[in-house]
Amino acid sequence: MSSSTTPDVFKGWVAHNATSPLTFTTFNPKPFAETDIEVAISHCGICGTDIHTLRSGWGLSDYPCVVGHEIIGTVTRIGSGVGTLTSSPASRDIRVGDRVGIGAQSMACLRADCSACADGQENYCPRITGTYNSRYADKSKAHGGFATRWRGPAHFAFKIPDSLPSAEAAPLLCGGVTVFAPLRKYGAGPGKSIGIVGIGGLGHLGILFARALECNWVVAISRTSSKRKDAIEGLGADAFIATGEEKEWARTHSRSLDLIICTVDAPDMPLTQYLRLLKVDGTFVQVGAPEKPLPQLTAWSLIQKGVKVTGSNIGSPEDIRLMLQLAAERRVLPWIQKRPMEDVNAALADMDAGKARYRYVLTNETGKQAKL
Repeated sequence: MSSSTTPDVFKGWVAHNATSPLTFTTFNPKPFAETDIEVAISHCGICGTDIHTLRSGWGLSDYPCVVGHEIIGTVTRIGSGVGTLTSSPASRDIRVGDRVGIGAQSMACLRADCSACADGQENYCPRITGTYNSRYADKSKAHGGFATRWRGPAHFAFKIPDSLPSAEAAPLLCGGVTVFAPLRKYGAGPGKSIGIVGIGGLGHLGILFARALECNWVVAISRTSSKRKDAIEGLGADAFIATGEEKEWARTHSRSLDLIICTVDAPDMPLTQYLRLLKVDGTFVQVGAPEKPLPQLTAWSLIQKGVKVTGSNIGSPEDIRLMLQLAAERRVLPWIQKRPMEDVNAALADMDAGKARYRYVLTNETGKQAKL
């Protein structure tokens, strides 16, 4: 194990309120525990959750905060208890110098009497700790990856396969598993027809993973046809529905899909019409999280075909490991644009304006990172 040489004051891009730009300054990480690791951050993806949190869109955020939960970096310190960690045998193999990733969750209660944790569904633990804008059991703040270093539980750190480049691996830690987990849970694979609503940071990954899982028919669904070429020629979708341009689209494509993953966070989505696309016993999974309520549903939208409307929250550690393995084997690489981390405020503005094609990844300069 490495010695405790890292200072207990970290540096990062800190939000102090809902309107001011992030400032590069110091912050205090959680107290180092024997089951923790520290990571020198090389890359961090920008997720829509970052923007919702920074502007307190889902409720008042716990300022000051450091967002970012698609973290890639190198392990620089390992707690004395990591090598015998009972909660996560896979984490016992983490070594100083390993390349690891951290996603949207940094802790759960991990208690035997917690049905979610006991079943390997830590992402549904009622005592979940998010990687940022959250608190650990000792009330210390969880801080994310818009920084030079990260400190947190080894249980939620994942070794990155050698064949995955760091910049492309970063968005997989949240965006990737957010779509992979429901695809896996609801049986996406050979013989299945899948619809992906929203061709953006999440949606383009949904298409890539549906293809990697060898689904029989993958349909990209968007309001306009502006992303048709990307979806079909670039990402590998079999068909495209432009809901704002194609008349009677819900009737034309009725009962054609087994599963729909909805990645959009617009509260005015045509939800009832989406459900018309499902086959009998089909499933609609909402993964985008609007700041306002979803549209109302009529009872007949559910009754006529026995469809299921549900949601999915990030993914479990098992989901993440299986996703990384599949991504490495099938070369599932997000479409990214690299941005220097010191340009984070401009990158966030561009992300909010919908300019990303399809994921921004912030990069830390090696020399600067080493000094900080």
